[in-house]
Amino acid sequence: MRVISYNVNGLRSAMTKGFTEWLASDPADIVCLQEIKAHKENVDFASIEALGYETFWFPAEKKGYSGVAIFTKIKPDFVQYGNGIMQSDAEGRVIRADFGDITLINAYFPSGSSGELRQEYKYQWLDEFFDYIQVLKQTRPKLIVTGDYNICHQPIDIHNPVSNKDSSGFLPEERAWMDKWFNSGFTDSFRYFNPHPHQYSWWSFRANARANNKGWRIDYISVSKNLDTALRDARIYPDVRHSDHCPVYVELAL
Repeated sequence: MRVISYNVNGLRSAMTKGFTEWLASDPADIVCLQEIKAHKENVDFASIEALGYETFWFPAEKKGYSGVAIFTKIKPDFVQYGNGIMQSDAEGRVIRADFGDITLINAYFPSGSSGELRQEYKYQWLDEFFDYIQVLKQTRPKLIVTGDYNICHQPIDIHNPVSNKDSSGFLPEERAWMDKWFNSGFTDSFRYFNPHPHQYSWWSFRANARANNKGWRIDYISVSKNLDTALRDARIYPDVRHSDHCPVYVELAL
């Protein structure tokens, strides 16, 4: 099973930059998208489905905002839109697909960078999502949780940890949540294979950040520890450029 997680920062915009052509190169069996900013009927989904992907969409109620989708060449046994938490579902933040005994969660974690109210909601969402996953694990213990987590976990995950110590996305409370997350039984699939610095998945549009690789690693594919032995590869693809993020990849032998 080859899985990609990718915040496309507007799917229609990404498609004008070669996204569909990249998808035609068969980068993964399952492609999890965040921040699609579109409803299915407003996208040329036929060109995507023609490549062999079945598409599942969970947009936000607000047009042009947030939203997640799963494009998959492996037919899921079950798809659930949302996690049953009102505000999260209104913002189109979580979609679930089951493949046999594997459950895949694709999530777009809130950003707190626009101000105090959204930062407060981010903490609320993190607590609600953690509890949701703990309950789900009771019946579906084999989990893959992809998404834009909007948090850098360790100093190695951000180009300048000192100057960003007070920035949303690298705050102590957010990083502590990531500690709790991984300590609760998840593996950071990228760090399982790659201990090296200067590997990021998001760059600001400002100050030529991407060209200078002044980035943040905020996109993750977490796997439950009972899948560690199935891990075969994990990568970041900084040269794929349809967004201010890039795709992250994991391969499992299931």
